Amino acid sequence: MTKREAINEVYDRLMAEYGPQRCALDHRDPLQLLIATILSAQCTDRMVNAKYRTAEEFAQADPSELEQIIRRCGYYRAKGANIIGACRKIAEEFGGRVPETMEELTSLPGVGRKTANVVLGDAFDVPGLPVDTHVKRLVRLIGLVRQEDPVKIEAELCAHLDPGRWSQFSHLLIVHGRTVCKANRPACEGCVLQTICKYGKKHVVQK
Repeated sequence: MTKREAINEVYDRLMAEYGPQRCALDHRDPLQLLIATILSAQCTDRMVNAKYRTAEEFAQADPSELEQIIRRCGYYRAKGANIIGACRKIAEEFGGRVPETMEELTSLPGVGRKTANVVLGDAFDVPGLPVDTHVKRLVRLIGLVRQEDPVKIEAELCAHLDPGRWSQFSHLLIVHGRTVCKANRPACEGCVLQTICKYGKKHVVQK
């Protein structure tokens, strides 16, 4: 099986198992998704959304007040500064609207390729493949890539998948990593990928 065939077989099996997936972060608009992804948590938090509704309002937020609202999300000082900085740039340079290109999104404070890909794929339906910790762990465990760097992993996966499959591939790996192939305790028995997974084949044979 070629690498392209293996990657697409993983996609097909996961799609058959779970069906189409959507972003796990609740959001009503691109700005809410951007903020939630920067926070890396289910923090389209009611308190955040009730307090700040537009990029302009976030841009003018009192840092200490915003920090208290997002405190439970971890690294709240850095994330608060990034949110205010990103929204200030959105308000001043993009007319208050979240930009729709990778180059523009990654020019915002606190926004890397993973966050940009989430926003592009789930807010604007632009092909993107976010590589988070689940995606990185699973594709290496399965044996699809050897790369460590998320940007290189993204490039390698995208090279072997049609663009229409990029966002879904990330979502499918994430749901599989949360429900079956959990960190430190993958449930290989009965896993739909076991027969084509490098780790799974070794694990089941050893048992």
